Amino acid sequence: MAKNSAPQDFPCTLTLSIPFPTAHLARTASQALAVDAELSPLVRRSFSTTSDRSSSDETILRVDYAATTNRMLRVAVNGFFESLGVVLGVMRELDADVVHGEVEGGLEGVQGLEAGV
Repeated sequence: MAKNSAPQDFPCTLTLSIPFPTAHLARTASQALAVDAELSPLVRRSFSTTSDRSSSDETILRVDYAATTNRMLRVAVNGFFESLGVVLGVMRELDADVVHGEVEGGLEGVQGLEAGV
C-alpha cells in the first residue's frame, strides 16, 4: 500500500491469496500483473509472494487492496481477476514442460534462428 495515505482514507480492504504450483509461477504472475498500475487514485494495490504453513516455498501470490469505497474496491478487483485469467491462460498455454521439453525434428529453417549462436 502507499505509505503516504492514511488507513482511514482507504477503509475498504481486501487481501487475495492465490496459490500456484511453484514459487517461480507465483513470482512470474506477480511481475506480469504488477506492470499495470491501478487506474484510479482511489484504489491502492500491492503484490507479494508468501508461503503456506506446510512449505517454505513462496507459492502463494498475495494481493492487498485498499480503496475509498466498496464500489471502487469491487471494480478494481473485477479488473484484476480479468487480468489474472489472461495470465493463467498464458501460463497454461506455455506450460513449462512444453517450453523446456525436447524439440522434435530440428530447428533448421526456423525464421530468425542463426546457426551456431
